[in-house]
Amino acid sequence: MAQWTSAVGAAQLARLLKSQQHRPAGSGTRRPPAYRALADGIRLLVLEGRVPVAARLPAERELALALTVSRTTVAAAYEALRTEGFLESRRGAGSWTAVPAGNPLPARGLEPLPPEALGSVIDLGTAALPAPEPWLTRAVQGALEELPPYAHTHGDYPAGLPALRSMIAERYTARGIPTMPEQIMVTTGAMGAIDAICHLFGGRGERIAVESPSYANILQLMREAGARLVPVAMAEGLTGWDLDRWRQVLREAAPRIAYVVADFHNPTGALADEDQRRRLVEAARSAGTVLVVDETMSELYLDAGLDMPRRVCSFDPAGSTVITVGSASKAFWAGMRIGWVRAAPDVIRSLVAARAYADLGTPVLEQLAVNWLFTTGGWEEAVEIRRVQARDNRDALVAAVRRELPTWEFEVPGGGLTLWVRTGGLSGSRLAEVGERVGVRVPSGPRFGVDGAFEGYVRLPFTVAGAVAEEAATRLAAAARLVETGAPAGNETPRTFVA
Repeated sequence: MAQWTSAVGAAQLARLLKSQQHRPAGSGTRRPPAYRALADGIRLLVLEGRVPVAARLPAERELALALTVSRTTVAAAYEALRTEGFLESRRGAGSWTAVPAGNPLPARGLEPLPPEALGSVIDLGTAALPAPEPWLTRAVQGALEELPPYAHTHGDYPAGLPALRSMIAERYTARGIPTMPEQIMVTTGAMGAIDAICHLFGGRGERIAVESPSYANILQLMREAGARLVPVAMAEGLTGWDLDRWRQVLREAAPRIAYVVADFHNPTGALADEDQRRRLVEAARSAGTVLVVDETMSELYLDAGLDMPRRVCSFDPAGSTVITVGSASKAFWAGMRIGWVRAAPDVIRSLVAARAYADLGTPVLEQLAVNWLFTTGGWEEAVEIRRVQARDNRDALVAAVRRELPTWEFEVPGGGLTLWVRTGGLSGSRLAEVGERVGVRVPSGPRFGVDGAFEGYVRLPFTVAGAVAEEAATRLAAAARLVETGAPAGNETPRTFVA
């Protein structure tokens, strides 16, 4: 019986390999043989998760034709991968990808660093900060005081606790967007919200328009739901959306839904202006596309005097075209898995009805904790702590990267938690691979694209400060030198670093 569970066609693999941009070799730098470069390219695709483990690779002759190289080159590359443990073969069954014994399976999203690695590896993989104490402790204590009446019930609230739904609705209304509790569903984080929306509107085979680049975990969620992703390039710099491109995609591809991050976009940090928001809502309404707006970064404005535009849902207050997703995870703490959906009442009813076959409801204690923050003013004070922390981290990281990696290019966003960096022509995938070996974990650009785009980028979150940010930049510079020269990184354990 074959050991492979999926297959990668020759044309698809060739396209993925060609998306890997490499910096031209400098004088004195020896280019690897063609077979070695091909083997390294396939290995990186496996390590990045862009070619799954246990995926059947095309026959040698097919791949040679697609790449316009000799069959001997492909055969030698496959043999090198077999020797290294990244390929397995059996007569009559073909060859399929693998990972060597002791190597972790490639991450499909941006999972947090395992606790046992925290002493030696600086984690720039996850855009999340520690809890803004003392507000987490106070919120949990307040929730415990409110818990007894709920303990006498079944504890299942598929739409969310009525008190929290009302409070979230009041917060939208206070911003000039009239909202009823019936327009709110509480979810288990923003991921839970978007998962529910995708299953309701974006069934298998449905087109979903997404920004390019976009949030890696959401892209993977949509892929696993069977969606056909339609990428729409962002405008240059931090200026938000290219509306001409959006109108064209909505008109020609007719996607069922579109997913956007208007406020401090992840990963670029872009902020869409008010006119762009209005025009995108109008275009989506005309095309019959449901616009899913991720507001998880909306309260993380960092620069003083920044004039925040109105929320996207203010241009569709009834919620017939715009479905809004919010969360406590970015603005407060990632461990507080409370999110919410704002939409038309009939959409909320459909989402709630479908939830019976998913997670049934969101934990009561955490809902009570968020409600306590909203009702006491603790939320505003906690978020202000978060803004100061993120601003200091951003400034420290920017200064360190500019000093250690002066050829890397980026614009400093006015908010959010991420820096989108062009790596001076180096492969982001190779930087991610080598970075782990020298003690810094960073996600490469292709995680945030469709079909291997953004190989020349990495995302750097504002999650470390001071001396740790400086050390992170130093390790990134070391990884960059190794990638540039093609030297092996070695297998030494990175030194433990304590801030």
